[in-house]
Amino acid sequence: MRQIALMGLTMALALGGCVADHGAPDTGTSVSAPAVVAPPAPAAPEPLRETRILSQADADRLLGSSGMTLQWIGWDDRGPVSVYPDRRGVWWLSGRQSGPGGEQVLVEGQILEIGQGYFTLDGVVSIRGAPDAGRNCRADKPWHFAVTGNRQYYRLREFEWCDELTDYIDIYF
Repeated sequence: MRQIALMGLTMALALGGCVADHGAPDTGTSVSAPAVVAPPAPAAPEPLRETRILSQADADRLLGSSGMTLQWIGWDDRGPVSVYPDRRGVWWLSGRQSGPGGEQVLVEGQILEIGQGYFTLDGVVSIRGAPDAGRNCRADKPWHFAVTGNRQYYRLREFEWCDELTDYIDIYF
């Protein structure tokens, strides 16, 4: 009798499948596939905003920029600077100065705001090989340049942004 009962149980398991109930509702399938969740779509880049011009005189000064310097490379041989608005009203700045030993400073990015005696740039400032051959500083962030006193240039206001050396980066007008 015990053999018949075991045989019946074996047949029932073979025909009905081996699914534990545990009080779960019957979904009609004995094996459920794991849910496939698609990763979220990448966020669209934030559209560029038109540069805020609060001082037309300073906007004109920037358009007429006459070069840039880093004191470690020298004040006598200015590097070129290009400032231009694109057709959307977004202003851009790109400048660089190189020294005789391969030293270099680079400033480039989007000008966010031009105000009386200042401008704000969102972009890269990079110094390589100045004042020491092994020095390499680079940061991509918002930067603030301002005119102080009667000077004829905008100076980067973050002086010790890299390694506690004081860097004077000037954009001349």
